[in-house]
Amino acid sequence: MAGGLIAKACALIGAAQMHSPEVGKVDPQAAPIEQPAGDQAIDRQRPGITGPQLEGRVDQDNPGGVRPPPPQAFAEEHLPIPDRWRLASNLGIRDNPLDPYNQNRLKGDRPIKGTEDCFIALTGISDTVVEPRSFPIPVAQQGTTRPGSNDVFGRSNSLVFSQTFIAGGSLIKGLTAFKPPEIELRALLAYNVNYVTVPETRVLSVQPTRGSTRLDHFLALQEIFLDYHLRNVSDKYDFDSLRVGIQPFSTDFRGFLFQDNQLGIRLFGNRDNNRIQYNLAAFFRIEKDTNSGLNDVISGVRDDQIFVANVYRQDLPFPGLTSQLTVVYNRNREKGQIFIDSNGFPQRPALQGNLRARDYDIVYLGYNADGRFGRVNLTASGYVALGEDRNNVLTNKPAYVQAFFGAAEASYDIDWVRVRLSGLYASGDGNPRDNTEEGFDAIFENPLFAGADTSYWIRQTIPFAGGGRAISLNGRNGILNSLRSSKEQGQSNFLNPGTVLLGIGADFDVLPELRVSLNVNHLWVAETAVLKAFRMQDSINNDIGGDYSVAAIWRPKFTQNIVIRASFAAFDPGRGFGQLFVAKGRDDVYYSGLLNLTVNY
Repeated sequence: MAGGLIAKACALIGAAQMHSPEVGKVDPQAAPIEQPAGDQAIDRQRPGITGPQLEGRVDQDNPGGVRPPPPQAFAEEHLPIPDRWRLASNLGIRDNPLDPYNQNRLKGDRPIKGTEDCFIALTGISDTVVEPRSFPIPVAQQGTTRPGSNDVFGRSNSLVFSQTFIAGGSLIKGLTAFKPPEIELRALLAYNVNYVTVPETRVLSVQPTRGSTRLDHFLALQEIFLDYHLRNVSDKYDFDSLRVGIQPFSTDFRGFLFQDNQLGIRLFGNRDNNRIQYNLAAFFRIEKDTNSGLNDVISGVRDDQIFVANVYRQDLPFPGLTSQLTVVYNRNREKGQIFIDSNGFPQRPALQGNLRARDYDIVYLGYNADGRFGRVNLTASGYVALGEDRNNVLTNKPAYVQAFFGAAEASYDIDWVRVRLSGLYASGDGNPRDNTEEGFDAIFENPLFAGADTSYWIRQTIPFAGGGRAISLNGRNGILNSLRSSKEQGQSNFLNPGTVLLGIGADFDVLPELRVSLNVNHLWVAETAVLKAFRMQDSINNDIGGDYSVAAIWRPKFTQNIVIRASFAAFDPGRGFGQLFVAKGRDDVYYSGLLNLTVNY
């Protein structure tokens, strides 16, 4: 086939030359054909190398030479190749199911046998995490692992081991090399085994007799959706598509507001040669497993819905920057429900204040930007939260919600070094007993910001002992001081102290496959009034403390198939943290280690 195509192309060129008025004529204005400039140009040899002398210059006379054919002599349309997969086989490219790097039918590189436009793409991931850590751990009221201990806080060291196996696959119809697929059916399962050991009882389970270790496992359905291509709206393959099922989604570039795999219906597409993209979606939150954080479809769907409308525009307001406008409505109707997690701790309602469940309606208005300004890389997010909380847990009355959030991270590249500056402000409530709640809280945050999960404050959960049972000052893999039971199973809480962060960091591409990162962050609470009210403590400072981390990412194969991450973070408590969590001298500095091996197929 390849030979036939080449022959056709040659015939077209030959025909164009025969019909060209230039054939057989010499243009007097044409530049003469240049000849080599003397024998010396031909007889050049590598320095220090001797050998036989070259033959003399060959003179070539070409009195009938013509200029090359003009562009219009060539075919303007591309020659179609009806079966490009067979062409690859004729070139000697063979399938290897065990090789994820080269042509592989199981990775969607070739169609299913017997078809021309149906593909299967399989995914296999092993994710291993070893995490030593320390944080303030309260001593259980019923008893302690150390007889005679009567401190409020016990020993702080703990260890987590987590192994997750992920298997998934997509069945795709359509020529996906240059246009969206016509239909895609995808499913993904995750199986997690986790082991945790802590120094105190009643941390891992509400029952003190369960001890201070836990081994748990869980199988979850993380994705299952049908993606249907509705139509193309231009010859550039701008399109509209509909996706129904459990699917990944993020409301912004860095995961500040909502980033999760949830059951939803999503209409999405693009316009203007992909310069404009849009999403219209509705999500219905699935319950989460307590210890793995994975979807628990057996427990059903919460009475908590999320409605999203957003639009992206590239090169706005200037080339290189993508702007996004978004509106998110969170409707929660879980007032009459009581939910207790698998460890026996109440999650809804949160055990603080009047211990009453709540309904709320919150609208988030946001602007997000991502791109570059000259040589400066920039990411920025801003949200305003407006709505009503049906029950203020301190006043037993409805309250208006008026809160805001802003974050930005700028970076500058100097050869193989990228320097980063980070800043974040989430408003806090300065008067928790009025009819307005001003603490900003997200729906389900997973921030990729200020060091992400290598940061101590983002990685670890700090229990708010004395201010409520099973309540945390912040959440795991979250940056906000939201005072909620958990981001997986709890409700958003707008009666919180807020968050302030300033940070500096740098990424060093030491080798093409090795990156080392350094991050230094300092954190404060925006307002201390809520902390004082819940803890019934008059003197609390805003200063949370300093967060220092170093991390390394090694990709030995220069790809994402094998990724090894290692990090260590230290947290130096500030004055306010010390007033909340009085600890022994040996716990003046807390730590968080992370060793993560990810293998992808």
